[in-house]
Amino acid sequence: MSPTGPSPGLFFETINGFQRTQALRSAIEIDLFSHLADGPETAEVLAERCQAAVRGVRILADYLSIVGFLAKSGDRYALTPDTAMFLTRQSPAYLGGTVEFLLTPSLVDCYQQLPAAVRKGGTAVSDEGTVSENNPVWVDFARAMSPLMQLPAQLLVGLIGGETSQPLRVLDVAAGHGLFGITVAQRYPQSQITALDWHNVLTVAHEHACQAGVQERYQLRPGSAFDTDWGGPYDVVLLTNFFHHFDEPTCEQIAGRARAALAPGGRAITLEFIPNEDRITPPMTATFALTMLATTARGDAYTFAQYDQIFTQAGFRRNEFHPLPPTMQQAIVSYRD
Repeated sequence: MSPTGPSPGLFFETINGFQRTQALRSAIEIDLFSHLADGPETAEVLAERCQAAVRGVRILADYLSIVGFLAKSGDRYALTPDTAMFLTRQSPAYLGGTVEFLLTPSLVDCYQQLPAAVRKGGTAVSDEGTVSENNPVWVDFARAMSPLMQLPAQLLVGLIGGETSQPLRVLDVAAGHGLFGITVAQRYPQSQITALDWHNVLTVAHEHACQAGVQERYQLRPGSAFDTDWGGPYDVVLLTNFFHHFDEPTCEQIAGRARAALAPGGRAITLEFIPNEDRITPPMTATFALTMLATTARGDAYTFAQYDQIFTQAGFRRNEFHPLPPTMQQAIVSYRD
């Protein structure tokens, strides 16, 4: 409640949230942010650069200034630090390519059917949702989301520690874009990486490994993480953004497979959306549970206490929690013995 009494502001801000989505999508489509990379400009200059109407650009840029994507001074618009980093094509962290994936009709439809998912307790679009075997959505994910994972990958690899000359054997489970294993290979020149995922997804991971120049130390193990032999033994098993798709018994099964694949002294390193025990903080982390309700049959955003139990039941001796600011994700390092 506001200091002056009840207000419908939150209702209108939320029910009109699609307007914010489409405004951002439009700005990316006409490349508005990239045309501001060299400094502040007026709507007239931006309209010419974007090949759009002055009125259209002015209204769109004003809206983007209101919601925080641009800063306006007088009649000139400028990038914010976040916008410059993530929404200009000149930046290696450019996220414009993720829009097509995040707004793909199959994912949007999951939220259109959210009332049914709430009643059912899981996605209403199919029996398994996005975790169905060889779902093409993960190829799109692998191609679209790697820029967003650059910082988490660097932070996660920092948890391995030790001399960079050590000859690590690493398994990247559900490798997707492959960025986590590739980042290990770049940080540890003597490491050998095995990427496990469906065959069509590993095509993307292999492309990225070649681009990074680590393909000679990057092996592919195609198949399901539940049915394929993981091989090993490994010094490190990476479990990145995988557990949240499943229920707790299935997560325990995955953790058990990770322990069995590790050499003595090995560690499993997990990257996840791990809310606090209240399950509503940190907000950007905790809201991920809704994504799992809409898109999976039994997935969730689990707390550290739940992960601690999952890994302990699977036979791990100790589990450490690591926040990874400024990202909205967290990590767990689990020690085999």
